[in-house]
Amino acid sequence: MSAPSKVIELVERFNDNLDSYKRGNYNETKLRIEYINPFFEELGWDVQNKQGYAEAYKDVVHEDAIKIAGATKAPDYCFRIGGTRKFFLEAKKPSVYIKEAIHPAYQLRRYAWSAKLHLSILTDFEEFAIYDCRIKPIKNDKPSNARIQYMTFKDYPDRWEEIASIFSREAILKGSFDKYSESTKRKRGTAEVDDAFLSEIESWRSLLAKNFALRNPRLSNRQLNEIVQKTVDRIIFLRICEDRGIEDYGQLMSLQNGTNTYSRLCKIYLHADNKYNSGLFYFSFEKGRQEPDRLSLELNLDDKVLKDIFKRLYYPDSPYEFSVLPADILGQIYEQFLGKVIRLTSGHKAIVEEKPEVRKAGGVYYTPTYIVDYIVKNTVGKLLEGRTPKQAEKLKILDPACGSGSFLLGAYQYLLGWYLKQYIDNNPEKHSKGKSPKICQTQKGEWKLTTAEKKRILLNNIYGVDIDTQAVEVTKLSLLLRVLESETEQSLRRQLKLFHERALPDLGNNIKCGNSLIGSDYYVGKQATLFDEEEMYKVNAFDWEKEFAEIMKSGGFDVVIGNPPWISLTGKFGAGIYPKSEIDYLIKRFSGNTYMPNMYEYFVAQGLRLLANSGYFGYIVPDRLGFNSQFIELRKEILNKTNIISLIYKAPFPNITADTLIYVIQRKSKHTKSYAEIGEYGKELLLIPQREFEKDSNYAFQYYDNIDIMNMIKKTKNSKNLVCLSSLCDTTSGFGGKSELITITKERPSQIGTIKGNSIGRYVLKKIYWFDFKKQNITGRTTDKEKLGAIPKILLRKTGDRILAAFDSSGIFPEQSLYFLYNNQSNLNFKYFLGILNSSFVTFYYRNELITNKQSIAQLKKVHLDLIPIRTIDFSNSKDKSHHDKMVKLVDGMLELNKQLAKEKSSHNKTVLQRQIEATDWQIDELVYELYGLTEKEIKIVEEG
Repeated sequence: MSAPSKVIELVERFNDNLDSYKRGNYNETKLRIEYINPFFEELGWDVQNKQGYAEAYKDVVHEDAIKIAGATKAPDYCFRIGGTRKFFLEAKKPSVYIKEAIHPAYQLRRYAWSAKLHLSILTDFEEFAIYDCRIKPIKNDKPSNARIQYMTFKDYPDRWEEIASIFSREAILKGSFDKYSESTKRKRGTAEVDDAFLSEIESWRSLLAKNFALRNPRLSNRQLNEIVQKTVDRIIFLRICEDRGIEDYGQLMSLQNGTNTYSRLCKIYLHADNKYNSGLFYFSFEKGRQEPDRLSLELNLDDKVLKDIFKRLYYPDSPYEFSVLPADILGQIYEQFLGKVIRLTSGHKAIVEEKPEVRKAGGVYYTPTYIVDYIVKNTVGKLLEGRTPKQAEKLKILDPACGSGSFLLGAYQYLLGWYLKQYIDNNPEKHSKGKSPKICQTQKGEWKLTTAEKKRILLNNIYGVDIDTQAVEVTKLSLLLRVLESETEQSLRRQLKLFHERALPDLGNNIKCGNSLIGSDYYVGKQATLFDEEEMYKVNAFDWEKEFAEIMKSGGFDVVIGNPPWISLTGKFGAGIYPKSEIDYLIKRFSGNTYMPNMYEYFVAQGLRLLANSGYFGYIVPDRLGFNSQFIELRKEILNKTNIISLIYKAPFPNITADTLIYVIQRKSKHTKSYAEIGEYGKELLLIPQREFEKDSNYAFQYYDNIDIMNMIKKTKNSKNLVCLSSLCDTTSGFGGKSELITITKERPSQIGTIKGNSIGRYVLKKIYWFDFKKQNITGRTTDKEKLGAIPKILLRKTGDRILAAFDSSGIFPEQSLYFLYNNQSNLNFKYFLGILNSSFVTFYYRNELITNKQSIAQLKKVHLDLIPIRTIDFSNSKDKSHHDKMVKLVDGMLELNKQLAKEKSSHNKTVLQRQIEATDWQIDELVYELYGLTEKEIKIVEEG
């Protein structure tokens, strides 16, 4: 790709004037207009917003440079796709020597690192430097640190293809930018902003907890956790407001001078109370609001603790640029932060430790932004279709396990964009006038929602509950910071003066602390003396009909979204955390399964109860909800009460090994015919009638890779000549023996021949083990010897890259890594079964009937084994009988050939035998295709699969 003529012209003109430009009189503004803007327009960017997009959707955002403490407060350019930041560009005048200047590189890297952008550009047009911004910036870094590309303007024509392949708008849309950033990712030295800031605030928590506990001996454990959390939240809030220009820059930094630091910080709190009206700063009672904070202002804290915290928050020592720190990243940081709790020892010393449920579950896992966006778009977005802003006022959106608030923040963000578009598209002038204007114009002439309107939307539409008081406060913090985005000190003063309104709403009636699953009926029939104050706080019973009385009387919430806790209430994760009384209560209240009760099952059931008719419900849960037999009753309830909109399996979830299921459903008052989109994330989704799930004996939410496969499976299931395997013979697992007692050689006369999973292949027994079959050696199944030694039998491995079946007539004993078929109750020869089970078609059928591991290892479950379709034979029909006898003959041949192959020593003879085996295998496949009535097209699909 050759450079455009415009770029060549820019290079030549810049070269002609370079000397005058470098003298210092040629400023940055002129450079941007005359060189940088047209350069990036040639890369496909709408730099001047000629398309007229609203602020939220502009390709390029130009920031006003605000000089504070020697630092520019916003990057010069932000390049975006669909409103999502991709990279920053920081411009300097040509008199700056970019290659050797420390400050510009540090400045750019701070912005991009804080915004969690992988790459960004520093340029004065004469020089062009690309930085890997995943590496934590340090103020004394050399300008070459983290720099991955450097060129001068004279290189642009020759390297245009390289530049365009990374930074053009088209390249980003095609994913080339992301591929390049991954290919240049450094293995060492990376410390992304979420990890670094998490470490930062965790150090604050430790410092604050220990000192508050030391200086305030009357603090209870609960009070200590509360005051530390609030202090962290307040500092972050005020510091972000400083970088956004809403608070005076440096007010916290100034507290490093002098004494009585905490009392002076409390004065800032009181000022914030008057300014913001937020529950984050609420110290004296006001009518209609909850109980104020009467604790914070009365406490003592050593000066050094706060001074150490404030010192690390400002340029140049701080690598953080809070004005660009994304709200979702802050939420992800807090999600990890909330996984720990402060505990007071008997000596009133503070210790920070993981919460028991987090320790059992192996950590905290935040929900990826793209999952939040998908669920919000397909619930909130669908509900808003065809509505006016007036109609939207009544909609109530709930996350009943809101955590750090990622789903509520996503829903609120979506609402703000939707309302703004509605006002702009429908006479914006009209909506900018009157006593309560909905929108106003910025100095650049762009429309934006007024603060009052953002507050109204938040209070009208957004609701959340969490059992963790700290999580509730973090959710409030995230939402309040979103209200303040794009505001300035001047706009807030104007609001207070004109409308006598403080800047923020009190979210105490919207975001509440409580146990979403347990109501006050939990205490009915129990002695009050059994529950001390701490136990009451731990249970934290929550009555929906009381806490959200008007909403529940009106029928419930219009949208329920979230990522409920993936916590088992028994076994490895739940043991010792949740008392038996709670588990019994939940099982009874939600008619839950008793085999392995878990939290997400109950949150799904509760979400259905809280959902209004025609409302939308979207969760991400473990994929087991879609197919495990323990959730049959819950799936039946979903099928009876809702229309399924979409079921998305295997959405990537960082650090989670379990597969996921994203579902979106809509409550219905009566049964309607509906189609569900279903499939794997990133693949083609199929439209399947909901009644297909209802027909399934397990009510499983089954899916297929494409429509052809789906039609093949349906055709097979509906065939009159097919019956389930379990209707022809018995199936069971082998015995459960102590593994260390199963030996490769016979050590005692009492040992009997045994086979394990690795003993068999297709048509072959590869090796024999030995086991002393005594009661004391059995740990699992105790299938009797007669059944285990039944002759003949077919053995099947529970795992393998396809179905693996072998035949045994010697009375050998299979252990628990195998299934086996015995007690043939049909006229069909077991070797006929064996050929069908080992065929390509049955393996293909089975894999496509799986929900898990569809593309990898076939993991046989008995419920699936029993349902494998077997072609019956009409022995009065000569053609049918011929097919049966031919199969038996071919399988006999296959068994004999495999025996010969196992004994053969000659490599030549082995090759000959292997070819015979492959030819016989092909004949068996051909016979199965004929028996099952496959067309040429279907055979091709099987063999390609």
